[in-house]
Amino acid sequence: MKVPPLLAAPVAVVPLSMINQATRLMLLRVLKQHPDLFDRLGEHLGKRYGFVPTDLPLTFVVEPAKPMITVARKPGALQADAIVEGPLFLLLALLEGRGDADALFFSRDLAVTGDMESMMALRNALDDCNIDLSVDLSAAAGPLRPLFKRVADWIRDRALSGESLWN
Repeated sequence: MKVPPLLAAPVAVVPLSMINQATRLMLLRVLKQHPDLFDRLGEHLGKRYGFVPTDLPLTFVVEPAKPMITVARKPGALQADAIVEGPLFLLLALLEGRGDADALFFSRDLAVTGDMESMMALRNALDDCNIDLSVDLSAAAGPLRPLFKRVADWIRDRALSGESLWN
C-alpha cells in the first residue's frame, strides 16, 4: 500500500528541520529499546544506508556508526553505500521484519542498489531485533501510550493487508 498523494503532499512543505528532528527522536527511541541493533553489522557498521520511499518526497540516510539519520528532500543526490527504494509502508514492514525482502526484491516491489553485502548485513541485524514500531515508539507517548499503540497497530495491519486506510 502506498501513501496517497493527498497525504504525501503536505510533507513537501513541512520544514525539513522538523522532519529531521522527529526521525532522529524515533531512531533514538528504537535504539533505546534495541541497543544491540547495529552490533551484527561488523565491518559494515561504518556504511551509510539510504532509504527512498517511492510515495514520499523524502529520502533517509542512516549512519549506524554515529548513530544518526538524515532526511533530505527529493530530488537530490543520495550519498549512501547501499540504497533501498519502495513504498513507505513496505520499508517500515521490512524494518520490523514483517516482509520477505527477497520476494519483494524479485517481484520488483523493492529496488536495492549499491553494496549488497552491507544491505544483507543490515537485513540480518534487523531480523534479529524483533522491532515493533508501535510498541517501541508508543513508549514515548506517556499516558497516551495505549491509544497511540492501538492506532499504530491498526494503520500497520491495514497497510500490510493491502486495505485502503484513507477511504
